[in-house]
Amino acid sequence: MLPAVAGAACISASAILIKLAGTGAATTAFYRCLIALPLLFTLAAVERRRRGPRDRRASAGALLAGLFFAVDLVLWNHAIADVGAGIATVIGNLQVVFVTLTAWLLFRERPARLFLIMLPVVMAGVVLVSGLAGRQAAGSHPLAGIGFGLGTSVAYAGFLIVLRRTTSGTPHVAGPLAEATAGGAAGSLLLGLMFGGLRFEMPWASFGWLLVLAITSQTVGWLLITSSLPRLPAALSSLLLLLQPAAALLLAYVVLGERPSLPQLGGALLVCTGVLVVSLAAKPATAPSPVSSPVSSPADRQAEAGRPGLPSPCEVPATAGLDGGG
Repeated sequence: MLPAVAGAACISASAILIKLAGTGAATTAFYRCLIALPLLFTLAAVERRRRGPRDRRASAGALLAGLFFAVDLVLWNHAIADVGAGIATVIGNLQVVFVTLTAWLLFRERPARLFLIMLPVVMAGVVLVSGLAGRQAAGSHPLAGIGFGLGTSVAYAGFLIVLRRTTSGTPHVAGPLAEATAGGAAGSLLLGLMFGGLRFEMPWASFGWLLVLAITSQTVGWLLITSSLPRLPAALSSLLLLLQPAAALLLAYVVLGERPSLPQLGGALLVCTGVLVVSLAAKPATAPSPVSSPVSSPADRQAEAGRPGLPSPCEVPATAGLDGGG
């Protein structure tokens, strides 16, 4: 449990570090991934000597998943600018909902009744936490913040689905993470060149914050969570990962002076409670599918890595779903 708590602590500071860096959405996403690559590929090389080479198709799948991750990071960085670091982290942790909806729409895997009950509760929480109701505490563009936050969760759900479909069953942890991060760097570079906003020069202070972000969240936090959560009970895993949005709200208050209004705090509670209930209520399919399949081994569960977030319903017991929303 200690590594899982440490990992959640690492990723909970992601949005605050992004805000402190102040380098723009595409620039932050690109350098966050790029700076982490030397260490990740070194760890992947050590892992390869211990566990053997990775399948080329699995590596290609991880790179493809990294493109979804790039979209996730860029949109999340925009959400941070629009609604604040703490609130954006809460809104960006809805991938469990979108993975369940994808399994329902594409693979005819009807979710549990409790999911249908909690879905409007979660969406009501999103409206409240965005600042549309009452005083806007941290951001000045609540509608845009909702859009970017929901887009973040959709992109991260795509990341989880692609990565799980292509890398399930591998005993490697650092390898898929390094490849997905490389895909994230390439995707962020492409998005920055296409839509503008990418800067290759920045103040040393900003680079320092991005260096801390790359080490703590993109590397250490991911590795700690993906290696520890598969060994914990499902309920405990979900509760531990709820530390991330809760800690992000607290850190945003202490470090950045972001003071959410009472409706926003109530919305954050609704979102976190709804996502927790949905993740715990999800049931494994009776037969494996590309999106939803019972997780049968720690190696299978460790294959998933991504933005800090809540466990996906594709894996029950709930295990390692992560950020960027973290």
